[in-house]
Amino acid sequence: MKKWFQKAMVSAVAVVTLGLITPSHAFWENVFDGNSQHKTLIEHQNETTTTLVAYADEQPIVEQIYEPIDFMKEAKEQAYTKFGAKVGPKIQQDFDELIFPKMQEAIDFTVARVGEQELSNLAITENPSGNYSEKIFNIYNRETREDMIRFHVRTENRPFEGFYYNFHYHTYEDNFVSHYELGEIYWSKNTPPKWLS
Repeated sequence: MKKWFQKAMVSAVAVVTLGLITPSHAFWENVFDGNSQHKTLIEHQNETTTTLVAYADEQPIVEQIYEPIDFMKEAKEQAYTKFGAKVGPKIQQDFDELIFPKMQEAIDFTVARVGEQELSNLAITENPSGNYSEKIFNIYNRETREDMIRFHVRTENRPFEGFYYNFHYHTYEDNFVSHYELGEIYWSKNTPPKWLS
């Protein structure tokens, strides 16, 4: 009698859900044997379908585990991506010698102030902005999606001098208002190409 009832329930679930759910016989054996793995069988209804859902006594807690990031490697890659093939070769040496060491200090200082749990959630954005936009990359928390530090480069045209690249960053601590200077690189008197080009 028990086997007949189990088969009838499996068929009923398949018919009621239009074949979308076909629970295995093992599921129903656990339900009817009083196995504590499955606590309740709840019927959810809406205007178009009826679905049977089983809830376990204890849901496993799944934590998102992220691979540790080499912030310096990623930061340099994103900067080189932003520079592109036209700007990159001309400013790369100055960037590596003058700007990047200060960028490293800012990253180290920011990362050192967060807890171990938050540190494992930090990541660097990809896809720096092109055209003449300032964004190089941001370091942000993957879970909260909130930025911690933003690195920018602004193109400045100074009369009678030419164009400079002004590297700076902003932090969450003052709501990204203040500019923290990293340094400048001279381009030339000619208008520089767009980023990413």
